[in-house]
Amino acid sequence: MTDYPFVPSDVARYRHMVSGADGVMDEQTWNDLLLPAYSAELARETSIFGQQELHRRLYAAPAGEVSASADRVRGLMADDGRRQQLQSAATGLRRADREISETLYGPALPSSPRWLPVLGWLPIAFLLSAGAALGLGWMPLWIVALVLWLVLMAIQVRYHEAVQQWGRILDSMQQMLRAHSLLPWDDAAQAGKLNRRLSRSLMAGMPGVSEYSDWLFLQNVRHYFRSRDVVNENIGFLRASFERVATLDADLALSRHLSRTAHCWAEQGGAVELAQVVHPLLADASALDFGMREQGVFISGQNGVGKSTLLRTVGLNLITARAFGFCYAARAVTPQLPVYSSMQNEDALGAGESFYMAELRRGQELLALAAQRPAIFIIDEIFRGTNYLESVSAAAAVLHTLAEQGRVVMASHHLVLASLLSDCLQPWCVRRSAGQWQLTPGLLQDTNGIALLGERGFAPTITAKANRIHAWLSEYLAHPVDRASLKSF
Repeated sequence: MTDYPFVPSDVARYRHMVSGADGVMDEQTWNDLLLPAYSAELARETSIFGQQELHRRLYAAPAGEVSASADRVRGLMADDGRRQQLQSAATGLRRADREISETLYGPALPSSPRWLPVLGWLPIAFLLSAGAALGLGWMPLWIVALVLWLVLMAIQVRYHEAVQQWGRILDSMQQMLRAHSLLPWDDAAQAGKLNRRLSRSLMAGMPGVSEYSDWLFLQNVRHYFRSRDVVNENIGFLRASFERVATLDADLALSRHLSRTAHCWAEQGGAVELAQVVHPLLADASALDFGMREQGVFISGQNGVGKSTLLRTVGLNLITARAFGFCYAARAVTPQLPVYSSMQNEDALGAGESFYMAELRRGQELLALAAQRPAIFIIDEIFRGTNYLESVSAAAAVLHTLAEQGRVVMASHHLVLASLLSDCLQPWCVRRSAGQWQLTPGLLQDTNGIALLGERGFAPTITAKANRIHAWLSEYLAHPVDRASLKSF
């Protein structure tokens, strides 16, 4: 079955409708940690209902839902027969080509107009006037018949687009109710009954008949108004059905995903312990151990070694533990804390915002988030858009404040930050050895930024000159400054 493609705004609409601006993630973190691609991987073979529920859990699921969700998914994975049965009942959900959360959770649909009963008499009046005109040949009757015909056409034209759009919404709603009626739930019969109430007559589905019944008898317009009234009358049941069906479809998606992916169920604790953790989007990803207790972590490493990948690996696993209860690791202990990041700040020429201004804006956002609640902050090379001295100074001030409110995991080439933030960040160095990732205590000793000049084809004279300048600058900047803590500032 080919699944309908839905734009991100459609997938996110359910979360917006039920959670509003609340949540434990923001848009930049969502993009920084590659969650759009991860969501797409989770949502393979999943309907719009399941996609919306997965998105809501990733973005804003309350902590109390995690254990219940994990128990349901574990149950599905342990009982393959039950999972296949539920999957079969829910297959029709993938035929839905329109999201309906806005209809169910948005403003109430308008009630039918008072003149709706007149629509049933207009076609009869037209047929009687037309028949009388043919039999009697009176011009006034022909005029009456023409006017009534024009009224019928005008009504059809007036509501044609609304009827078409409502038809797609109603079809998705009925797919939901049909799946509900096939599932082993106590109110399955009620879902089936409501589904039938929302359906049109059998005659409307007959080829050729539906066109005449719509254009002559306005059956589609009358059904449009009447089915909206049925939806309004049963909005509570429809919302409950949506939530149960979406939850089941999301659970099925997670059970399918986990059945083909190495993972562990995360234990909840104050520390962060990730043993043999990997990034699920990387084929043949190299696993490593990561830990963080009271202090945050300062990560250094050579250019191209994978510091940003490590940050995304840690960030994504913390989010999946909070949202779903599992990690892509051999063992995991994680706190139920929100995760925020600053990794991909970009200039916005249209808004007149430079790269450094974008970094400053993100820094202010993170400080505001830190003031609201404890959190884990994933930071990659903050404040790169200004000179070295001001970059280090601004980064140290902001990172130290963030570390006072939560825990910071950061990567930077500015090794001096490690000593400036030594009271709140523990230094670790990431390197590759024999094709394997390794994370060891301490700072990077052998930098490779200048060495890469030669590897990339720069002339030996350029590399030699760069080395001389580096040696001079290192000696010039090596002043005996107490970098043990920022508290003196």
